[in-house]
Amino acid sequence: MNTGKNRKKVLIVGRMPQAGIDVLKKRDDVDFEILTDDKPASLHSKLKDANAVTLGATPFRQPELDAAPGMMVVARLGVGFDAVDVLALNQRGIPLMTTGIANSVSVAEHAMYMLLASARLVKKYDRLVREGGWGHRLTDLPADLSGKSILVVGMGRIGSRTVKRCVAFEMDTYVLDPNVPEAEIKRAGATKVTDLKAILPKVDFVSVHCPKAPETIDMFNAETLGLMKPDAFLVNTARGGIVNEDALYNALKNGKLRGAGLDVLDKEPPDADNKLFSLENVIFSPHMAGVTKEASDRMAVTAVENILSVFDGHPNAAHCVNKEVLG
Repeated sequence: MNTGKNRKKVLIVGRMPQAGIDVLKKRDDVDFEILTDDKPASLHSKLKDANAVTLGATPFRQPELDAAPGMMVVARLGVGFDAVDVLALNQRGIPLMTTGIANSVSVAEHAMYMLLASARLVKKYDRLVREGGWGHRLTDLPADLSGKSILVVGMGRIGSRTVKRCVAFEMDTYVLDPNVPEAEIKRAGATKVTDLKAILPKVDFVSVHCPKAPETIDMFNAETLGLMKPDAFLVNTARGGIVNEDALYNALKNGKLRGAGLDVLDKEPPDADNKLFSLENVIFSPHMAGVTKEASDRMAVTAVENILSVFDGHPNAAHCVNKEVLG
């Protein structure tokens, strides 16, 4: 056992699948501690001697950084980092690492599930079977995906895999992403668009895969949702806040939009009186699109390998959000 001054400590905040623990256990120069209570008082006391931290949904901002004088790397078990103060990390030269494509396929599959489940009216049909409503099955017919058009908003790690699946479902696929060249979108079998308001009246489905940022908050609001076809469907597996929930509720309730699938909400966990819960034409999942058994194991291993890469002096730049700190 390595007992020298070079030992490092990893603070695991919340859940860490065994696959990640197993990687840590192979190192005789690294200790780890699992913290289930992430309230600030408990978290800050444990950060005092930590050299690395793994985060689920726990925020990590200036107060957390101030509590961690020996922090060398912050690792997310996922790809989003809106709960982390990157500028504060930059001032200390601390890299923020994410898990790359570890859960990309899982989110893309979940988006397809929500597109299919919404179009196939699964909540309604399930209820009809359970409650003796078989005779009403032809009163409201479901929709195909094949031959329909879809707008994929954002074509990064997840959006690109969603595009691939939409094309395989024989959908006319459009992509809104200013950062992806037209040639790349064309190679994927899709069409680049640059004007959200111009494309929305033409598509049957929308799948949201962009980051949450000032320019994407409330992207889908009363105005933009009002441009969509009344028989269109909207799916959001990205972040809450990109779709305005009040506007979505009004559109769904008043027949301006046929259905929606939401893996993410403004407030998580949501309040019990969220208006959207009263609607049968919305399906939900609890921010689980990227959390399958396989994805959890991949993310755990990747997060730990990201930390070890920093400890060993060879940071995995491909997984680093703030590459400028790597020098």
